[in-house]
Amino acid sequence: MKNIAILGSTGSVGTQALEVIRANPDLYNVTVLSAHSNADLLIAQALEFKPELVVITSDAKYAAVKNTLAGHGIAVHTGEDALSMAAAYESVDLVLTAIVGSVGLRPTIAAIRARKSIALANKETLVVAGELITRLAAEYGVEILPVDSEHSAIYQCLVGEKLDSIEKIYITASGGPFRGRDRSDLLKVTKEQALKHPNWVMGAKITIDSASLMNKGLEVIEARWLFNLRLDQIDVIVHPQSVIHSLVQFNDGSIKAQLGVPDMKLPIHYAMAYPDRIETQFPRFNFMDYPELTFYKPDMETFRNLGLAYTALKKGGNMPCIINAANEIVVDAFLHDQIGFLEMSDVIEQCMSDLEFIQQPDLNNYLETDRLTRIFARELVSKKHLAI
Repeated sequence: MKNIAILGSTGSVGTQALEVIRANPDLYNVTVLSAHSNADLLIAQALEFKPELVVITSDAKYAAVKNTLAGHGIAVHTGEDALSMAAAYESVDLVLTAIVGSVGLRPTIAAIRARKSIALANKETLVVAGELITRLAAEYGVEILPVDSEHSAIYQCLVGEKLDSIEKIYITASGGPFRGRDRSDLLKVTKEQALKHPNWVMGAKITIDSASLMNKGLEVIEARWLFNLRLDQIDVIVHPQSVIHSLVQFNDGSIKAQLGVPDMKLPIHYAMAYPDRIETQFPRFNFMDYPELTFYKPDMETFRNLGLAYTALKKGGNMPCIINAANEIVVDAFLHDQIGFLEMSDVIEQCMSDLEFIQQPDLNNYLETDRLTRIFARELVSKKHLAI
C-alpha cells in the first residue's frame, strides 16, 4: 500500500490518477489532495478518498472547503506555501506533482528534500530549474519518475540499459489540431479550434501548448535533464496517430519504442506502481485499428515555439525559465482572447531578447526571472491587445 499525495488533483492528470487509485484500492491510499480553486471538486474528492490533508491554494475558497470538511478528520490548509508542506508530509510515500505551471517548482524541491519518491507530471519544474532539480535529486537520493507519456516511454525503453549507450531519443508529437496548416491559416484561429486536440484529453493550458508545439519544446528541455542528454541527442518527430509515444536509439544502431493507446492513465499507473507492472483493465492497443503509422518532420517555421525552446536550451542559464514564464502568460492571454495564436511566439521571443540573461542562476534568480518575465510579458500582451 503506497500513500499518495496528488498535487493538482482536480486537473486532467490528477483526476485520471484518482481513477487509477479508485480501481486499485488495495494498492494505493490517498493521503494528500490539493487544488487551486476548484473547491467543489476538491471537496467531493476529499469526501470520497478521505485524505489526511487537503490544500486549496486559493484563499478565497479556503473557508468553503474547511467548513464543508469539518468533522471528517481532514486537515485543511491554504496558500502556495502549504503546497510545500503537503509535498513533504510525513506519511506520504509518493508525490504526484500534477500542478500546471512553475508553481510546481517549490513543492517539488520540498518533496526532494523530504526524500519522497516523485511522479512528475509538472514539466515546468525541470524546464525552469532542471539543473537545480537534478542536482538536488542526486544529493538526496530521490528518483524522479516521469508521467508525461513521452518521457514515460523513454524511461520504459531505458529499463535495463545504460544511459551512456543512448545515441539519440525521438520525442513524438501528434502535431495538434493545426498540423499541416501554414502561417496564413493560423492568423485567425480561435481558442475553440486550438482546444480540439485530435488524440488526447488534457487541460486547457497543455492543449494550447500542444497546438503551438510549445509542449514539445518544453518536453525537449525536460528530457535533457531527466536523461542527462546533449541537445544534439534529442529530436522531435510528428506522429499523428499518437501510438508510438517515443523512441530511443542506441549506439549499436538498434531502436526501442514504447507503444500504446493514447491514454494518460497508462503512464500515470506506471509511475505510481514502479518498479512493478500491475495488471489493469485499460483498453488494449490493436494493430488492426492502426493499419498505417506515419511520421513527419515538424514545421518549425510555422510553429516557431519549438525552435525557440531549442534556442533556450542551447543558451542555458535562466533562458528556459524565461520562455516558460512568457509562455504561461501568452497562453492565458490567448485563452482570454487578448492575443492571436501566432502572436504568442512574438511575445516569447521578445522576452528572450530583452530580459536579463543569467548564465548560472540559483533558486532566487529563477524565482526573480519568473516574476520579471511575467510582468514584461503582460506589458507586451497589453500593447498587442490595445492595438487590435
